[in-house]
Amino acid sequence: MDIGAFRTEFPEFADTTIYPTTQITFWAGVAELMVLECVWKTMWTAGVKLYVAHEITLAAQNAKAGKTGGIPGTSGGIANNKTVGSVSVGYDSTSTSEKDAGWWNLTTYGKQFIRLARIFGAAAIQL
Repeated sequence: MDIGAFRTEFPEFADTTIYPTTQITFWAGVAELMVLECVWKTMWTAGVKLYVAHEITLAAQNAKAGKTGGIPGTSGGIANNKTVGSVSVGYDSTSTSEKDAGWWNLTTYGKQFIRLARIFGAAAIQL
C-alpha cells in the first residue's frame, strides 16, 4: 500500500505523531494478507485502506488512553449514553451498526469495510 496515497485519500490521518508511518505500514502488511485480491479485484486497494484506517483509529484510541492514565486495549463497546452533571445524552447506536459485525462496528471505517467485504464475499448479484 502506498502510504503517501493513503494519507492523501484519508487526510484525517496526516498527523504522523498520532498515526506513525511504521504503524500504518504494519497494518497495511496485515491487511494485504487478509483482504483477498482475488475476491476484491479492482476494489482491493480500497479494502486494504479501510482495514488500515479501522486499525489505526483503534490504535490511536489505545495510545490516547495510555497517555491519559487509562489502560490501552480495553474496550467498553460503543457508548450510547453519557451523563455529565444533570445533562444526559443518548444515541441509538444500533441504527448505524452493521448487523453481526462485532468489533468492525467500533469505527466508521470498519463499518464501511465489513459492508464491502460482505458484498464481495457474497459475489453480489445485480437484480
